[in-house]
Amino acid sequence: MIAIVDYGVGNLFSLKSSLGVIGTEVQVTGDAEVLRNCEKIILPGVGAFEDAINKLRATGLDKVIIEEVEKGKPILGICLGMQMLFEKSYEYGEHKGLGLIEGRVKPIAPIIGEGLKVPHIGWNGLIFSKEKQKSVLFRYLKEGECVYFVHSFAAMDCDHAVTATAEYGAMLTASVERGNVYGTQFHPEKSGEVGLRILKAFCEL
Repeated sequence: MIAIVDYGVGNLFSLKSSLGVIGTEVQVTGDAEVLRNCEKIILPGVGAFEDAINKLRATGLDKVIIEEVEKGKPILGICLGMQMLFEKSYEYGEHKGLGLIEGRVKPIAPIIGEGLKVPHIGWNGLIFSKEKQKSVLFRYLKEGECVYFVHSFAAMDCDHAVTATAEYGAMLTASVERGNVYGTQFHPEKSGEVGLRILKAFCEL
């Protein structure tokens, strides 16, 4: 069973629906025991980093997630959920993340150049890392297939973990992986059939 963490932030319905389409047993939960007993965890998130991480910590589920990941349980962070996997975010201040992946979340505006809108909203092709073996999340994908992004901040200082990038005035981190910790800056649940294949690959881990 896949547990989707419910801490008051995230597009839970579309994510649950997408997992249902591929035939996965899923539970949206804010219950620590369910997270301890599930096979895999998905951490969604939309909105501001500070608000989201504070809400997650208020539930106490941040500690449960870290404990389960350290035991080897796979986790997939999506969009803001991916950003929270990192050490810090510099989104309107400096905020501590879960620290499951080394790196920092910073604004994309200074690096994408003038003339491009922020937030970055739209479909972009995935460019797989040439330095690493193809991520298991992309086992059913070909390079260049498009996924859907909505973000103003991106993970940086994390080349060791980057498995794919997307070009939007600069090469922005699209996905990361460190052991059993996975993250996508894009929304698989909003990326049509391509996104379903990514979710399927995670569920098969």
